[in-house]
Amino acid sequence: MATPRLPPLPSIRDLLRLYRLRAVQQLSQNFLLDSGVCARLARAAGPLRDAHVCEVGPGPGSVTRAILAQRPAGVTLVEKDTRFLPALLMLREAAQPCPVRIVAGDVLLYDMEAAFPVSPTPWEEPCTSAYILGNLPFSISTPLVVRWLRDVSRRQGAWKHGRVRMALTFQKEVAERLAAEAGAEQRCRLSVVAQAFCQVQHRFTLGGHVFTPRPDVDVGVVVLTPLREPRVDVPFETLEKVARGLFNMRQKSILRGTQTLYPEPVRRQLAADTLRLAELDPACRPFQLTVEEAGRLSRAYLDICSVHPQLAPYEYRVHGKHGGLDLAQGVSL
Repeated sequence: MATPRLPPLPSIRDLLRLYRLRAVQQLSQNFLLDSGVCARLARAAGPLRDAHVCEVGPGPGSVTRAILAQRPAGVTLVEKDTRFLPALLMLREAAQPCPVRIVAGDVLLYDMEAAFPVSPTPWEEPCTSAYILGNLPFSISTPLVVRWLRDVSRRQGAWKHGRVRMALTFQKEVAERLAAEAGAEQRCRLSVVAQAFCQVQHRFTLGGHVFTPRPDVDVGVVVLTPLREPRVDVPFETLEKVARGLFNMRQKSILRGTQTLYPEPVRRQLAADTLRLAELDPACRPFQLTVEEAGRLSRAYLDICSVHPQLAPYEYRVHGKHGGLDLAQGVSL
């Protein structure tokens, strides 16, 4: 059943005053109050009419109103800050007969599969009529999107239902990194991992002045659409580990970055072997690599570890440059 227009409601500014709600700095809260901007964010990922929408961090419900105005089939709201529950409950009542489910909890702990009461759509078919939207707190935006990209790669969580699209806010520089192509200055680990499993579009930028309180940075709206086929043939964790190693040495050659995947004293030889297997120029810089080239490097790393499985647990961040010597024992070069 189509959702009628919302009845008259107090403005978001009035609700903030009524319930004495202020943004909490520790939660990185910045409210969107401009209805036109909210509508633009709600439309970013695609048409929401008759769709199921999960909004992360709705706060007082300004973007939620814009979502409901498009007449979705149902909405799930995940909000950690219980101060906003009275405003969201008022909105749920006004939205009838459109079902609005409110989940009071931390999205980092929430099972996203439960957000969508829809039958699964085969991955090879067009994107399912389900969307994730969110004006994300800056403090959780990067770890959250990395977790969701992992779920996309495994087709788990929300993505058990099919190819669910996301429209999310990030600090402008993070949005630029997500969308940065090979050779771009902003190219980073996040670029490679996101683009391996999703089409990434930096749709538009919002000036800090449209938020309350005003953040020190502008905000980018990014749409991530899961790909039918990933651009790499390696597990998410392997690609993420290799990309992290490469970009830890961003200004160095990929040879130096690849060396961080292995412990001493086998580091130099195995890094050279890995690049040879991947057919990559050791002098290349990490930001010059395409997703496919990073995938080849990750596949070569997996091949090395299949021969020497004791090397797989080595982590440069944990063991350090001179740690993990015991892992290199028994490796013949």
